[in-house]
Amino acid sequence: MAVQQNKKSPSKRGMHRAHDFLAAPALATEPTTGEVHLRHHVSPSGFYRGKKVAPAKGE
Repeated sequence: MAVQQNKKSPSKRGMHRAHDFLAAPALATEPTTGEVHLRHHVSPSGFYRGKKVAPAKGE
């Protein structure tokens, strides 16, 4: 079993936990439909950057 050699200081411990509380994901608004979706992802209606690229989820 692994055993640490040296104690981790409070400063280093805080740096280790720096990403525990990330911000909310970045969202984008589709210019043609006005839908909100994740950046760099296709919207639920199948639009990406103003163009229809995939069938909608219900189609």
